Formats: sequence, C-alpha cells, structure tokens
Amino acid sequence: MYIKIRTGYSTEDVLIKISKTASVKYLKDLIKYELDIEPELQKLFFRGKQLENNYKLYDYNVNMNDVILLAVKATEEESKEEVLVSSSSTSSSTANSNKSGGEAGEKLKEERFDVSSSLYYKSGDAVDCLDFTQGAWFEAIILKVFEKDKKYVYNVHWEFDEKDTPFDVPETSIRPRATKLLQSEDWTIGQRVMINYNVDKPKEIGLWYDFTISNIHKKRKKCELTGTLHIGSDQPRCLENQTVMTKEGVYAIEEPKLLKDRTSEDEKRFTSNGTRRRTQASCEACLDNPHEDCKECGCKICAGKHDEHNLLLCDECNAGYHISCLTPPLTSIPEADYWYCPNCKNDENEIVKVGDKLKPSKRIIRTSTKDWGNGMACAKRSKECSIVDPPHRGPVPGIEVGMTWMFRLQVSEAGVHRPPVSGIHGRESDCAYSIVLSGGYEDDVDNGEEFIYTGSGGRDLSGNKRTAEQSCDQTLTRMNRALALNCNAELNEEGAIAKDWRKGIPVRVVRNYKLKDSIYAPKKGNRYDGIYKVVKYYPEKGKSGFRVWRYLLRRDDPAPAPWTKEGKKRIASLGLKLVYPDGYLEAMVKNKEQAGSSMKRAFDNDSEEENKKPANKKQKTGGNSEDEEPTSCYQLEDEVVKHIEADTVNQKLWAECREVVPKGKPVFLEKVFETFTCPCCLELVYKPITTPCRHNICIACIKRSFSSGVYCCPSCRYELDEDGNFVVNELLSSTLLLLYPGYGST
Repeated sequence: MYIKIRTGYSTEDVLIKISKTASVKYLKDLIKYELDIEPELQKLFFRGKQLENNYKLYDYNVNMNDVILLAVKATEEESKEEVLVSSSSTSSSTANSNKSGGEAGEKLKEERFDVSSSLYYKSGDAVDCLDFTQGAWFEAIILKVFEKDKKYVYNVHWEFDEKDTPFDVPETSIRPRATKLLQSEDWTIGQRVMINYNVDKPKEIGLWYDFTISNIHKKRKKCELTGTLHIGSDQPRCLENQTVMTKEGVYAIEEPKLLKDRTSEDEKRFTSNGTRRRTQASCEACLDNPHEDCKECGCKICAGKHDEHNLLLCDECNAGYHISCLTPPLTSIPEADYWYCPNCKNDENEIVKVGDKLKPSKRIIRTSTKDWGNGMACAKRSKECSIVDPPHRGPVPGIEVGMTWMFRLQVSEAGVHRPPVSGIHGRESDCAYSIVLSGGYEDDVDNGEEFIYTGSGGRDLSGNKRTAEQSCDQTLTRMNRALALNCNAELNEEGAIAKDWRKGIPVRVVRNYKLKDSIYAPKKGNRYDGIYKVVKYYPEKGKSGFRVWRYLLRRDDPAPAPWTKEGKKRIASLGLKLVYPDGYLEAMVKNKEQAGSSMKRAFDNDSEEENKKPANKKQKTGGNSEDEEPTSCYQLEDEVVKHIEADTVNQKLWAECREVVPKGKPVFLEKVFETFTCPCCLELVYKPITTPCRHNICIACIKRSFSSGVYCCPSCRYELDEDGNFVVNELLSSTLLLLYPGYGST
C-alpha cells in the first residue's frame, strides 16, 4: 500500500510505498531517505496517537492513502518558549470568548420575554415534540412560554425522561398530543397519520413518525400500510414506498386549536394521563428493564443500576462504572473535565512531556506472521457517498453510464454499489439496489443488453475465504429474496415472471474486468452500465449439481450502453476516463523508479511495442471504451450554461468550477460538489441561502443556527440580519438539481 507523510513546512504530501506489516522504525528510515530527517528527530502522529518504534503500522490501523503527520523535534529552549506563547494566547482567547459568551447571554435575555401563553398553547400542556436528532415525535410537557422576535418559543421537557434537562423549541416543533387511535375503516389514501416504525429493523418496535398513506393492505390477521415516511419536520427526509405494520396502532394527527376556543374535552386532551406510547428500547440487552442487571446500560463491572449518582461515564466508550467498583475504588466523583475507563485510558508511558525523551512502553507487542501485502486487499473506504442514502433506488446523481473505477472499493465510495466484496446490495425486507457482474459464479451468462445472474449463497466461506465452489443448494432468502422483490410479480418460492418487466424496481449494474468470458466487460476496473430490471427469476440445477437461483435482467436505461458506438461516443464527449484512487498513479510511478534499471528497461520495451501497434485497429463488438482517450473535450450543455450565467451572485465560484470542464464531467461535478458544500452539514447545499458575504448554506441549517441564537455566517462570521427573512437562491438550486437530478429528494 501507499501512505502520505505531511509536514508543517511543506504544501505537498510525501508519498511512501510500504507494507502494512512494516514497523514504525522502518517507516522512519524511509522518511529519512525521502526528507533527510534523522529518525531520532522524527515524531509521527496518526489519529491523535504517537507512533512508537517497536510497533507495526497495522497496530495503529494505518490504511492505504492515510495521512501521517510528521513533526521535527525541537530543542528544550524552543519548546519552552512555544509553551509560554501558546498558554498566554490561550488565556487571552479564553477571556475574550467568555466575555463574548456573556454578552450573547445578556443579549438573549434582553430579547426573550416571558408570557403566560401563546395563541394555541399554555404552560402545563401535554404535547408531542419533535426530536431533532432522530426526527421522531415524543411526549413532552410545556413548562414556559416565551416571546422572542414576535415569535413564540416554548421551554419543554420530555415527560418520561426525568434525567433530561428542559430545552427550547419553536412552535413548528410541537403539536397537540396524539391520543385518537384510528380504526382500519377510518384510513384513507393520502391521509397523514402517526405510526410506529423501525428504520433499521422494520419488523421490530421503533419510533413514532409521520406517515402519508398511499396504499392499504387489509388481511385477515394483520393490516399493512404502504406510503411515505416523514423523518423530521422543517425539511423532512422522506422514505417512499415503505410498508409498515399497524400492530402498535395508527394515531390521528391533531390540529392546534385556539386557546379561546378550547372546550372541556379539549382541556382533557391537553392533560397527560401518565401513559407512554410504546417505543424502541434504548438498551437492546435488557429492554430498559430497571430491575434487571445489565452491563450495557448499568455498571460495566457489577452490572448494577443502583447509585446512579456514583456512576461514572467514560468519555471515550460511554460505558458506566460505579466509583466503588473501580480498582482502586474512588471515594468521590473526579473533578477533571474528562474521565476515561481502564480500557480506554492511554498508557502514561506514551505521554511525553516537553523536553523529555520517549519512554519505553509497557504494552504487549503483538507479532504476526501474516503479510498484508502492498495492494488493496485490506484497504478501507476513505470516504462515503452522502448525496443519497444507502437504500437508494435508481441512478446515483452525478454518476454517468460508462464511468469506470480501478477498484471495487472506489465503486463503494461513489455509492454505486456499497458493499466492497458482496455481489448484491439490498435489504431482504425491501429490494436489491445494485449488483456486480464479476464472473464469480459459473452459471452467469452475459449477453450485454440482458444477462442471467446467479444468486448468492450455497458456498462454504469459512476461514475468511472470499470465494469457493458450490457446496449446497441456494435458498430464496437474504440477498436472493431482495433481488426477487425487484421483479414486477408476487414473491413466489418457485419463481415468477414479471407482468410488465419495465415496471419493476430498478437495479444498478456494475461489470467487473474479471468477467473474462464476456465481450461486454471492461478490460480494466469496474464500469457502471446503467439500470436493469428483473424480467424473471427461477430455481435451476447448476453446473455444480446443486440448486441455484437464476435471474434474467434486461437493460432499461435512457443512456446508450457503453459497448455500443453511441455509448463510446458519449463517453468520449463526457471525457470519462478510468478513475484511480488518490495518489495511486504517483505511487505506481515511484514504485517503477525504485524497481531498478532492469524493470525500467522492460517497461520501456513494453511502451515501444504499444507505440508500434496501429492506432486505428478494429475492435470486436462490445469493446472497451476506457482504454481509448476521449477524442473531444467535454463541454457544458447549453441549458447548464444558461442556468450558471443566470446565477450572478455566484459567478466567481462558477468560474472556478468551469476551469476544470476540459478535464471531463466527473472532475467538473466533483469540483461543484466541493465548491457548493454547506459548511454546517458538509453536504451539497439543498435549498441554498446565498449570504451577503457570498457563502451558500442550506436553509434548514441556517434556520437551525438562528434557533440556537447564532446570527452569523458559519464560514466567515459575517453578522447576518436577525429578522430571519431567508430567500432561497432558486437559480443556484435549479442549477444543482440539473447537475445532480433528484439529490434533494433523499
């Protein structure tokens, strides 16, 4: 693998090729060769830890393309001067921050007025309140009502959580307590109700969310609803086509009523009856049973839940410990700001004071004979696609048909196919979202526009094997069941044929270069070939003699296939090239330079032979476009240019983005994403607000900032108008939606 060394005095990182089993001492020797810094003067840091000579890189979980910080040891006098300067500046900044914080608090108190009631609510009302972190509704009690900037603010506390402190919420985050249970005959299409749902485990008890009914399934023993799940309030995240169970009941959402129009019956509804709606347990081990010992939510040593005032929480792992159970036991709660349990506390020998030398560690040094190698086998994702959720159906915004990545790991990072190894990505209770054709199963048949795909399972992968021969029958469970649900037909244990295959659930298809028998596979890397639909699925006896599940998938994508003449032309016009990991090409060049003159001569000979090949050699049908250089530079579409030029307030930012257009559409989209990233949520801005200081922020993020009493730009601290008259930059919003179609609906 290769890693990067970053210093404080250089703007460029130094690339070093090294094995994961190499020692830190060996790494320092390589750094000396590259930067001419003696090993005894080097201090290496990774994720807050200082690397010690007698450990290996995998002890610190150093992965490919990770950045290790290099600091050069200073003399004792220089270090003391540094400490004095930093401590004095810290004291002054702390004093200034305390002063500004006090002024902000006084300002907040001046602007906030205590009132007895608002138009709809008063102190003591039992309401439902939205939890911003989970986007679900919980029972709460209004303690006080305030008026701030001609708007009402409510001080509430969770009714069934006595440990939680009161907090302030706007009027949009509370509503009358839902108490009316709707019967099945009261349900109607398009009705918005409140239901219980577990996003991660749909079959288990969950939290209470808003739900819009689109279909009703009434069965003899149970009833199910299909529709859109709304997570949050101001800018809800909508999960469409969700099927929910109704065993916990379906509640009607009550509309607020003016205080002057309340009746005695209304007053009863705003009085808590002391009962709590059933929700997902915080601790899955004991299901929040206060009388059951549990090491997950109680003391990690004695498992008891008594003496909560003497229960210490570790600031690293969040586990609890009674002060009397520690070794040695404590007599009182420590006064330090942070406390770490024995398992998380750093070895004191690793802490080096100013001017001291590194002390020998008492930790047990792990040894291993396994060679992790220098490749991608043990690499982990360095980033994750956030523009769409993992359970996203259909194309990923910004990903074009024909895009090719060198490694499967990059396909996972792009969000096209999330699992780095598995061939099917899906949920057994939902559907399959993407598959990879890699030739892993002998029964696969690839005909380009349609192919027969073999399901997963039926192999013994014990011993951490990635592949093996078929050893038993496959079953229609897990990922096989998920892919079957994509077919436009009722799920059948004996197989089924789609009534109208085009109406099936879309599945993204990636072809891998290992698909040797197919003329439609790329010669290198992993190529995204567009959307396919499941035509039929059926069980059959495979070549191994065991039963396998086979799926016929047919292409249904508006973009031409990458192996066709039109597809190759489109790939050239978009400037799509084989995408390598960051730093990969530099590492390969460096590796060839270090390989010696013999390998260099062989490499030059290969290059000469390639240059002698005729340039216009005719290729077979289904050839690979990623080996061809684009014949024309990518140019922005006229509609995109028109939208960009209309967004006059962001012309400087758009000019920077348009500079990279000749490098191809993927590079341009990556630059746009980087330029228009919200500084609060670190995602592509959605419904953006362009501030007077020319920064772009999501409207939901800036509203959240204002509700917390922060009235400045999060990028440059420019003072914003406290009136909160936010106007969405529709020109920028429409341009981003044109470049990333559908990203805002996730």
